[in-house]
Amino acid sequence: MLHNGGSLYIDDGKPLPGLIDATVRNLRDIAPTIYFNVPKGFEMLLPHLGADRALREKFFSRLKVMFYAGASLSQHVADAIQRLAVETTGERVMFLASLGSTETAPAAVACCWESERTGNIGLPLPGVELKLVPRDGKLEARLRGVNITPGYYKAPQLTAEAFDDEGFYKIGDAVKFADPADPSKGLLFDGRLAEDFKLATGTWVSVGPLRATFIAHFAPLVRDVVLAGPDRDDITALVFPDADACRKLAPDLAADAAVAVLLADQRVRAEFARLLDTLLQAGSGTSSRICRAILLAELPSLDIGEMTDKGSINQRAVLANRAALVEDLYADPPPPHVITPDR
Repeated sequence: MLHNGGSLYIDDGKPLPGLIDATVRNLRDIAPTIYFNVPKGFEMLLPHLGADRALREKFFSRLKVMFYAGASLSQHVADAIQRLAVETTGERVMFLASLGSTETAPAAVACCWESERTGNIGLPLPGVELKLVPRDGKLEARLRGVNITPGYYKAPQLTAEAFDDEGFYKIGDAVKFADPADPSKGLLFDGRLAEDFKLATGTWVSVGPLRATFIAHFAPLVRDVVLAGPDRDDITALVFPDADACRKLAPDLAADAAVAVLLADQRVRAEFARLLDTLLQAGSGTSSRICRAILLAELPSLDIGEMTDKGSINQRAVLANRAALVEDLYADPPPPHVITPDR
């Protein structure tokens, strides 16, 4: 913005219940040409754009580029926003993504073309070297360049652990080629390595891609999901449902019925059981088969670290804070609140 003489507006809203309203108010005042948000922000903005024609006309009126980073954007969210863009202006809007961190100042890999699928983070920026290291069936991304921090302040041990023997920064993310036969087609984000875990069989579970698959399969009923299963025989799920979408499964239920009452409705549970069954049948092995689920009425908490201020889930915190529910997922026989495949 400084280089091009533009205007930068900093949104004081957050992708959290109640706080997204500030973002909506800001977008009533400002029609951006480039709009940056985290994936959860786009997800929470979507129903407002869908319900308010004046808002979406303002939002899309000058918009040329939408940009997300910090996590993977669900395909159904991107598709829904593009449908609104076409309905409003007759044209799609370019959706771009990037990979980086505070330590890389911040972008290191970026996509500068529109991809058919979400998650394409593009190619290394000029001056950045990317090294791909095979690790547990994935490709770990490591970065080197003048934009990379030389280390952590007064923390030599942490600095030593963050770099390999060639000076590449270990960002902790995995990537894969969008087209293995053509690296120029870009890279796909393949999850945070620290989130992956092993089942009792020793099989690695790739949490990032499986989480994305789960959300897409259950769309629009699910806002987020946390996968459990380290040192267990099977993968299970703690599910944060989209209450508004779930209410459409029980239209005669009182509009002010508590979320817990809604999620206990047999029509809601039956639909989740059906979808869990079809997802289970599509799985090719234990590392991609989710066997049980619990629907959570209580949203992830920012105060106890279950959610970041960017709206992304802290998987470890959720599993630790809700350890009793994790035990219920593996109880035999399963308690009534545990959803099993509809067989």
